[in-house]
Amino acid sequence: MQRLQGKVAVITGGNSGIGLASACLFAKEGAQVIVTARRQDVLDDAVRQIGHGAIGIKGDVASLEHHADVAGQVREQFGALDIYMANAGVITLTPSHQVTPEAFDAQFNINTRGVFFGVQSVMPLMRDGGSIILTSSLAASKVLDGHAVYAGSKAAIAAFARNWALELRSRRVRVNVLSPGPVNTSIIGKLGVSEDDRPGFMQMMADMIPAGRLGESEELAQAALYLASSDSSFVNGIELHVDGGMSLV
Repeated sequence: MQRLQGKVAVITGGNSGIGLASACLFAKEGAQVIVTARRQDVLDDAVRQIGHGAIGIKGDVASLEHHADVAGQVREQFGALDIYMANAGVITLTPSHQVTPEAFDAQFNINTRGVFFGVQSVMPLMRDGGSIILTSSLAASKVLDGHAVYAGSKAAIAAFARNWALELRSRRVRVNVLSPGPVNTSIIGKLGVSEDDRPGFMQMMADMIPAGRLGESEELAQAALYLASSDSSFVNGIELHVDGGMSLV
């Protein structure tokens, strides 16, 4: 049985990693999927990978105009929305004393501001009983070296979720947080780790996780599917840690 049959789902940052894996799974489960990304070439490639009539909308989640565009296209083409997954994010690992205002703003504009105004823009379009999923991070609750700004930008998301879960209760729209631990995605290559150092870095991360390995995008996608579907119909306002037990150590 297709768990998202007839549903309309928007996934920001749906061009790679957890976002792309979730988009592929949601589409396979019957949803009409709309993904967003900043670059047209990677967006086009993602749409091809997702298949099932997926739609791509180019834009930056830090831009309010982009959110208005996404909401407008959803309203025009589908009338309403069932699932919104605020997944787009960036990370720059820097000790606090080296953080510049530009680096601070870059992370908060996408990871925090982008989530808030993205959800704000689609609230009127959400069907009763819909699901909003906010992708956060283990770093929001566990201290990791160089993560202070990133952690702060993600920590706000849990507060958003709790407030929105109550604000939207009359419409039975559920709002939950998906909090991954280290996941084997392309973002690892953006952390400043060289190819030569990557195996050692990956092993170091794996050694910190009780499961003994990094997560895979597909595993996070399965958790996102749970939060998006009626399987989690009585789950609201939670932060679901999918981290191999790393939050325990």
